Amino acid sequence: MDKFDDKYALTGKLLVAASALRDDEIFQRSVVYICSHTKRGAMGIIINKPLEKYTFSDLTMQLPLQSYEKLNEINLYTGGPLEQVRGMVLHSTDYYKDGTIVVGNGIAISSTTEIIADIAFDHGPDEKLVALGYSFWQPKQLETEIYNNDWLVVNASKDLMFRTDDADKWQRSMDELGLDFNRFVGITGNA
Repeated sequence: MDKFDDKYALTGKLLVAASALRDDEIFQRSVVYICSHTKRGAMGIIINKPLEKYTFSDLTMQLPLQSYEKLNEINLYTGGPLEQVRGMVLHSTDYYKDGTIVVGNGIAISSTTEIIADIAFDHGPDEKLVALGYSFWQPKQLETEIYNNDWLVVNASKDLMFRTDDADKWQRSMDELGLDFNRFVGITGNA
């Protein structure tokens, strides 16, 4: 078994879709937060694609909530192409319960019904992003896609993830890299 090379450990980073993904509807102009990257593969959540088909209220209707309080309404996101009925919550670490995994830099992930209920009644984390589904790459698949210039890597920040308008996240991520995407051509390759 090959030893995993830490230089490819992308946990807690953002992937920014490059021009090569322009024909992929789900990943086109996507920004993906990488929750886990190991020798067994990588898992991430798209953070800039709000769902139009479902609302947070639709999600909470699936839970056995026993309250007459008014539910908090927030955006739901397309987290990725896999298990699009599974709720995943990226959030600030001011909220921590059983099942919460701290990823790093003040960002955690939870996927329990408890966090959905807490968010619904405004008892959840201060900063949150609720997604249905997730993205997954097989071992070495993500490294190959990065090598082929399909993805650019950016440091994640709570400001970019939680406080930036969804329509601006992709461009702001490109700006973090100091790249003018208009100067890119639709041809990829390696120097």
